[in-house]
Amino acid sequence: MLPYILLVGGFLLLIKGAGWFVDGASNIGALLKISPLVIGLTIVAFGTGAPEATVSILAALKGSADVAVGNVVGSNLINITMVVGVTAIIAPITVKNQTIRKEIPFALLSAVALLIFMSDSYLEGTAVTSISRSEGVTLLLFFTVFMYYIIEAARNNQDQSYGPPPHDTSASGWMKQIILTAGGLAAIIFGGELVVRNALEIAYRFGMSETLAGLTIVAVGTALPEFATCITAALKGKSEIAVGNIIGSNIFNTFFVIGLAAIILPLDVDARMIVDVILMCVMTVVLLVFSRTRFAVGKYEGAILTAVYLIYLVYIIFRN
Repeated sequence: MLPYILLVGGFLLLIKGAGWFVDGASNIGALLKISPLVIGLTIVAFGTGAPEATVSILAALKGSADVAVGNVVGSNLINITMVVGVTAIIAPITVKNQTIRKEIPFALLSAVALLIFMSDSYLEGTAVTSISRSEGVTLLLFFTVFMYYIIEAARNNQDQSYGPPPHDTSASGWMKQIILTAGGLAAIIFGGELVVRNALEIAYRFGMSETLAGLTIVAVGTALPEFATCITAALKGKSEIAVGNIIGSNIFNTFFVIGLAAIILPLDVDARMIVDVILMCVMTVVLLVFSRTRFAVGKYEGAILTAVYLIYLVYIIFRN
């Protein structure tokens, strides 16, 4: 019974931590007069992406490439289908023109780059599908370009007003927001770790393969911080943080997490996983189309995205 109890405890930590994290991060953004979207793309995205980074890098060190890559691909797919979908059903997500023109295409670039790097067996006729150290360096260089864009965006938007800052702007007020954000992030990471570890233990008891576990249990567990954060942000009327979190997390996962994992140890992955990466590219395009239609992802679009993930989940369970 202990794994089930710890699993529930992890979920509770995720939910509570997400509330603290969103409040603290948005307040820091208001104090700095930085766009909520930029906060979502950086502090929130990288913070909620910490579980994916931890799991994938540890998996790479242990030689479990399928878990390392499957975790990222699965998490990214969950983000742009299930997380966006369920969040939009609960509270429609507003998407700004800048996000449609720049950030979502950047996420699409990351998905296409990963697809190309995983197409060795098709492009070069090799027997093994792998992501080499040089390809890992290329992914990290892309991440550097993305970070430069974010820094420039923050500088260009810093003189604009993004809502009233917290009442206490003193040094102690700043410290309170930093502690709130850090405490929320710690709860998210620890809760996510509890969920992943105990969910994996339960999954292995049912005889799941490493690839399937990486694409499902591990991916769902490490995506829970994004899930909790996005829903909390949407319910608080801060949809820019929700959008930035999803897009930023996918870019961070692909460029930084896989890039760093491949540099640590070249990743030989299951060739069948290329189907999952193709779906990731397709669903990023779908998200772009939905966003361009009304500058928002509504309940109808959210239902479609959620249905796509549920169908995909059935497919990979039978495939593996």
